[in-house]
Amino acid sequence: MKLARFLSKGRLLQGHLQDGLLLDHAGEAHHPEEVVWQLPVQPGKVLALALNFAEHAEEFGLKKPTEPALFWKPNTSLLPHKGTVIYPQGARFMHFECELAVIMGRNARRVKAKDALDYVGGYTIANDLVVRDYVSNTFRPPIRGKGWDTFGPLGPFYVTADEVPDPHNVKMRAYVNGELRQEATTRGMIFSIPEVIEFVSRFMTLEAGDVILTGTPKGISQVYPGDVMRMEIEGLGALENPIEWETPEAEPVLSEEGDRSLVL
Repeated sequence: MKLARFLSKGRLLQGHLQDGLLLDHAGEAHHPEEVVWQLPVQPGKVLALALNFAEHAEEFGLKKPTEPALFWKPNTSLLPHKGTVIYPQGARFMHFECELAVIMGRNARRVKAKDALDYVGGYTIANDLVVRDYVSNTFRPPIRGKGWDTFGPLGPFYVTADEVPDPHNVKMRAYVNGELRQEATTRGMIFSIPEVIEFVSRFMTLEAGDVILTGTPKGISQVYPGDVMRMEIEGLGALENPIEWETPEAEPVLSEEGDRSLVL
C-alpha cells in the first residue's frame, strides 16, 4: 500500500493511493495535484550511508568502505514532495543524490541480518542533496555539506514493505528539468539493507519511523536555482522538488578549502 500524509482544505490527513487518488480515513478522495504534501513519516532520526555503491566510489577514485560509513541527516533538512529546496548563497557545487530510503516498522536492537527485513515497515524515495564545497577528509562526517535546511527531500509515499519484495533489485532514475541524469539499480549496494540494520542496531536502537538512506549510484551532477529535480524508484513513485536561491541578504558560507573532488 502507498500511504501518504497531506493537507487538504486546512486539514492534516492520512490516506492511501487508490486509482490515482488519495483516499483519506473517511474514504473521501483527494486529487494529488490539489493537496499540500507532507513528509510520509515523521522520523525520530535519519541515518545515511556514504559510498554504499561501488560504482559511485570508483567514479571518483575512492576506496570502498570496509564497514558502513554513516552520517546523520538532520531532521531540519527534511522536505516533502513538491517542497522547495533552497540553494545556499556562496555554494558552488550542489548535487542531487537519488536514494532508496528504508523506514523502520518497529524498534530494532541487536538484530541479526537474517531477521532484519522483518523490522522494516516500508520504503520511500530520498534526495540526499549536498554542497560538495564542504565535503572533504577534514570535514567528515559531512554535516556542513549535507545538513542544510531543505537538503533532505523524502516522499511522496510510505510504501509498505509487502509491495517491495526485493529492495535490492529496483530501478532508480533521476531527472533534472526532464533530462535523465542518473540511472541504475539497487543491486549495486556494497552493504545490503539487512547488513546495515545489523551493524547499526548493534550499538543503537533503531525506532519505528526512523529512516535509513542507503546511498546513491554513480551519475550525480550539478543542479542550480530554477531547476526541477525528479527522483524515481521503481514501485515507489516519483519525488519532485524545485530549487530556488536563498534570500539575497543571507551571508554566504564560503569554503576555505577550494574545489572539492571527494564525494559522499
